[in-house]
Amino acid sequence: MTEKNRDKNRIWIFDTTLRDGEQAAGGNLNVAEKLQIAHRLARLGVDVIEAGFPAASPGDFECVRTIGQEVQGSTIAGLARTREQDIRACYDALKSAPSRRIHVFIATSPIHMQDKLRLKPEEVLQEVKTGISLASSLFEDVEFSAEDASRSELPFLIKVFKMAVASGATTLNIPDTVGYATPEEFYEFCKAIIEGVGAPEHVIYSVHCHDDLGLAVANSLAAIRAGARQAECTINGLGERAGNASLEEIVMALKVRQDFYGFTTGLDTTKLHSVSSLVSRLSGIAVPPNKAIVGANAFAHQAGIHQHGVLKNPLTYEIMKPEDVGASGTELVLGKHSGRHAFNDRIEHLGYALTREQAQTAFELFKKLCDTKKNVSDGDISALIADEILVPDQKNMYELKHYSVRTGEGPALAVITLATNGGEISDAATGNGPVDAAYRAIWRAIELEPELISFSIDATSDHSDAMGEAMVTLRSGEIVAPGRGVSTDIVESAIKALISAVNRLYVIAAARGVELQKKQKPAA
Repeated sequence: MTEKNRDKNRIWIFDTTLRDGEQAAGGNLNVAEKLQIAHRLARLGVDVIEAGFPAASPGDFECVRTIGQEVQGSTIAGLARTREQDIRACYDALKSAPSRRIHVFIATSPIHMQDKLRLKPEEVLQEVKTGISLASSLFEDVEFSAEDASRSELPFLIKVFKMAVASGATTLNIPDTVGYATPEEFYEFCKAIIEGVGAPEHVIYSVHCHDDLGLAVANSLAAIRAGARQAECTINGLGERAGNASLEEIVMALKVRQDFYGFTTGLDTTKLHSVSSLVSRLSGIAVPPNKAIVGANAFAHQAGIHQHGVLKNPLTYEIMKPEDVGASGTELVLGKHSGRHAFNDRIEHLGYALTREQAQTAFELFKKLCDTKKNVSDGDISALIADEILVPDQKNMYELKHYSVRTGEGPALAVITLATNGGEISDAATGNGPVDAAYRAIWRAIELEPELISFSIDATSDHSDAMGEAMVTLRSGEIVAPGRGVSTDIVESAIKALISAVNRLYVIAAARGVELQKKQKPAA
């Protein structure tokens, strides 16, 4: 056994994102995508990666084989029923893997044995003996799972586990396959199994919980308290039905509350956020914004009381640092629940030095804006201050005078004429579509090209004659400015929105006493 096995204060992390997690409705990963995830799981420090079910399909076989050969640093596991063909398929897939494990399972609950397997308890015991004996002749590392253990009869389950150990199993997994258990009950259940089986010290107990009642993580932690030293889980909690226990939640619970649990893992938790994003992107299953640890709102605060506390000391409302899990940082979301402290902090961050009276007026205008706009951005606040508080004497730098676009085969062509304080300026450009061409022509005309950080066009109604409302946000240096344009012609609305944002850039720059950096006009 390795040093990890002998460390009783260390919890092994068994990740089954690529096997059980992929079974989530709507999830589908190809070999290349699974390989990418497996590499990242290994870098994260996952002890065991369950790569798939080799006997299920040629694709699964190839996936397990490829991951076993190419991924270093983690033990690669394959799933198998107690059937000989499953076990030999698992061996063939993993025989070249430097560190490999076979994970053999059979159901042990009365309802599964009777209605699914059509086997008597004595026949299940014989299956365990035969299957694990064969597996242990091919693998040094053999895990056995009693499917639907939490609904199994305890005396029979203890017999099954004893048979598995006698036949060569080195890990005994206690699954709550259908998410039926509750934490207090599961703690006593797991403790009774461990005491009843009396396995040798080298045998590790594992737990695998599903989230049908929202208790997968709580049940997993209860099992760890009872003596389990391996937790089976998935990134983002992916899996059948309501999913599996979430890897990031188990790991961070053990880390944040080490004072209570007393255990560690071998994971680099600063990689959790990036791995979560990768799995979400490749699986096509979005992470809910309120998801613990890795959700978009996990470190976001909107309530004024919370924002005030976080500004004084982040620990008032954050029990872990964002950087501990690889998140970008604490976010104070400004909205109708935000208070004056958070608003003033954001104003200062944006570079404004307002008087007390100006700040009070800006805050009141901000609150009114929150009643009509769900998300208030930095650009909105800058525009509010520039347009309403620090009102300049100058007029808009640019107004749309005329435009024309031509599309068809090949690039689109746009000609733009803008009215300025000193007359008119015109230019033309080609682009990938009419809006792109128009924007390129505007950049050429005004000799300025800030970064376009957001762009959207929405219909103002669901009728065919609806007006198009375009919204853009530009950044020039530290200045961010939004723009809005409305027209029955969506190209015109997009042009108006861009010009509006450009004008606001100039207004905000003037209010701050800085100049926008001009760009040399390109050759025609």
